[in-house]
Amino acid sequence: MSMIVYVDMDDVLCDFTGSHRACRVSHPHIDYPQSIPGFFENLRPLDGAVDAVNQLRILEAFEVYVLTAPSTRNPLSYTEKRIWIEQNFDYEFTKQLIICSNKGLLKGDYLIDDNIQGKGQESFAGQVLHFGSAEFPNWSAILKEFVGS
Repeated sequence: MSMIVYVDMDDVLCDFTGSHRACRVSHPHIDYPQSIPGFFENLRPLDGAVDAVNQLRILEAFEVYVLTAPSTRNPLSYTEKRIWIEQNFDYEFTKQLIICSNKGLLKGDYLIDDNIQGKGQESFAGQVLHFGSAEFPNWSAILKEFVGS
């Protein structure tokens, strides 16, 4: 039986924070840059993220899903996140996209997330791998956890 691995999107697969900062500079009058149409669709993938997830996807030991919370400031985020997945991965992976405000509702073995609380991560029954932490600073460290060196 495959282990279920959920991967957060913002600041795990793509650079939400960098784009948010850049938009705050270019659009200082907008309080929530993530509310701008196209914001989520145009996020830059983080270094190594797409390759690492694709490596996990081909291994029979894992069933990989993207688990992301929506932006309530931008109702287009639901569609744009779906488009981002197809643009950066493929159409088949869009079937593995879950958009949910409470990540603790899902059952699985692992959740790779840059936050360990705030969107239900604290009640996730499996193991939360804190992306960007000292233990899991990048995708190389994540891959090492799953497939060794």
